[in-house]
Amino acid sequence: MSREILLLVDALASEKNVSKDVVFSALEMALASATKKKFTDDEMDVRVEIDRHTGQYQTFRRWTVVQNELIENESREITITDARDDDPRIEVGAVIEQPMEAVEFGRIGAQTAKQVILQRIRDAEREQLLNEFLQRREHLITGTIKRIERGNAIIECGKLEAVLPRDQMIPKENLRVGDRVKAFLLRIDRMGRGPQLVLSRTSSQFLIKLFELEVPEIEEGLLEIKEAVRDAGLRAKIAVKANDARIDPQGTCIGMRGSRVQAVTQELAGERIDIVLWAPEPAQFVINALSPAEVNRIMIDEDNHSMDVVVEEDQLALAIGRSGQNVKLAAELTGWYLNIMTVTEAEEKHQAEDAQLRDLFVTHLGVDEATATVLVQEGFATLEEVAYVPIAEMLEIDGFDEELVNELRSRARDAILTQAIASEEKVEGVSEDLKDIEGLDTELVRKLAENGVSTRDDLADLAVDDLVDMTGIEAEAARAIIMKAREHWFNQ
Repeated sequence: MSREILLLVDALASEKNVSKDVVFSALEMALASATKKKFTDDEMDVRVEIDRHTGQYQTFRRWTVVQNELIENESREITITDARDDDPRIEVGAVIEQPMEAVEFGRIGAQTAKQVILQRIRDAEREQLLNEFLQRREHLITGTIKRIERGNAIIECGKLEAVLPRDQMIPKENLRVGDRVKAFLLRIDRMGRGPQLVLSRTSSQFLIKLFELEVPEIEEGLLEIKEAVRDAGLRAKIAVKANDARIDPQGTCIGMRGSRVQAVTQELAGERIDIVLWAPEPAQFVINALSPAEVNRIMIDEDNHSMDVVVEEDQLALAIGRSGQNVKLAAELTGWYLNIMTVTEAEEKHQAEDAQLRDLFVTHLGVDEATATVLVQEGFATLEEVAYVPIAEMLEIDGFDEELVNELRSRARDAILTQAIASEEKVEGVSEDLKDIEGLDTELVRKLAENGVSTRDDLADLAVDDLVDMTGIEAEAARAIIMKAREHWFNQ
């Protein structure tokens, strides 16, 4: 019988092109399964060990040592008290093995053994093929649609199968069985049936790989794609940068008579592609990204990571794009929040902000409107700037003498101190259970208090957008904080 096992292992390893260890392991699983059936206890933990040289095998029953009160499955667990009757030094978590009667190889249900062995071999074959595939570092996959299952396309890529989920197909794209398609390797799902290649035709990386295929200068390192964003099937933008001054990055990607970009567009079901120049300066990058619209000027708000982009009236529709598509893609490409406005709207906003600042200085510094206007025109935007900008800079302002500057600085500091005291008083009025909510720090609690949120229930009643507006945090973080505030509702 031992010789038969060795012969079987040699034959299967050779036939399936897998290691003998894989076949031995599969055979051990089959013998363990047969042992459980013989003793009519599928819950028991059985281990079979086959000698790789002689083919002889032993069978062991295993128990895991657990605390006395934690035993859940007597077929595969033993209490620490019972285990120490045999071995006083044993600890919780250890495994006890005892030899048991082994089933004869010839008595194993042939079909069961065959299924277990072949399944393990198939898994090993798939894993081996996958590892060979990954070693080639291929991300752009070309294959043939073998079948459609629940809207997902199963694609044959050589000896491997991959799935193109419905939500990763280009909208309105009509793929049929037998079509040859390209796709990007999005991820590898490790499932019960083995590793599964998951593809995408909507990923921005797919767009980049298609350009790498069409533009040899990218592979040569003369040109690089810095970023890419897509509204799959409709429009895309890529930011390109030349690493060689002799190369026109846009023209290189477009190709002779548009041949290169057209080849990519055809693969993407007619998706329109804007090729823009990447720039290290954020403002210039935004101007390039909003192409073909012409930008009049840009105001940058570093604190909120946003830009007000001013365009002429006749450029407004072009800058925004159909359904906001152009500005949305430009914002994703550059990583900045973009607020498109006309010259008139920008002027109105500027005047409103100036009026608000004048009121701030009039109220807290006790100056007349003319002095407040001068401060605004000189670029002062906060009380802190008035209080702590060097005296020499303020003395350069026409009409400002040392006495006036010192008085303004003193008043500004007093106003800041008054605001801080008022803010602390509001925080003191905040309930302790609000302060203890996970995700809230002192600054966030202060902002909540300034907006009248002083209890846990006040916070729990807020909508996500309200909390974002109050604090300036991300929507996801706001959602998590609100859910924490509501936990006591559900517990009750």
